[in-house]
Amino acid sequence: MEWLAAISPLSPVVSLGLILLSGVTSMISASLGVGGGTLLIMTMAQVMPAAALIPVHGMVQLGSNGGRLAMSWRHVHWPLLATFVPGALVGALVAGWLLIRLPSGVLELSIAAFVLYTLWGPGLPKRALGRLGTLIAGAVTTLLSSFVGASGPMVAAFVKQHGNSRQGTVATFAACMTFQHLTKAFVFGVAGFLFADWLWLILLMIGVGVLGTWLGLRLLHHVSERRFDTGFRVVLTALSLRLVWLGMTRLLT
Repeated sequence: MEWLAAISPLSPVVSLGLILLSGVTSMISASLGVGGGTLLIMTMAQVMPAAALIPVHGMVQLGSNGGRLAMSWRHVHWPLLATFVPGALVGALVAGWLLIRLPSGVLELSIAAFVLYTLWGPGLPKRALGRLGTLIAGAVTTLLSSFVGASGPMVAAFVKQHGNSRQGTVATFAACMTFQHLTKAFVFGVAGFLFADWLWLILLMIGVGVLGTWLGLRLLHHVSERRFDTGFRVVLTALSLRLVWLGMTRLLT
């Protein structure tokens, strides 16, 4: 246990728990398409300093999504990604300039409302799914991701509207999130966050996360389109309702 005590400012038991949880949440994201990253950050928020939460989570998710992308790149919807990336760059630059957090509760409620509408409301108009809409989605979700850490459900809901297969949805979502989390290294590096203090914990969580991703992708091949769609909707809805509760709590306190 001595080596665990040296990998982060956290206790050895907490560090080990987060490393194992990274594998489980990566498997969830790979098999259902989304959900693991949000579950992970909710857990990390209970045991980590607030200043380290979003940058550490972002680097772990960079590794997890990057591993998923490497294993499923053949299914990526490249035109969608090519339009998403410039918007993400704009969002990252704005976040790096602001380096502030918007009013507590407002962001959570906004994300939840968008996801629930996308899942259960009328389909997004074609204009929203076009190049301009995708560009705006990339910018907005990247900006939000730098402040609240969990824009995954919002990006996943948008990607799903393009009607890709389950493999295409998972691969394209992983590609979008890989680039989005990559921008956090820039945003929080500019802000002066010391990644070196958490480097070993980040690397170990990424390593176990890659294993979880591999297992999750194997499971994905055995899930029917209908079951995947149902599971995807259930997970996103549950996460959105959680965000509603969290947003209302923060807004009223």
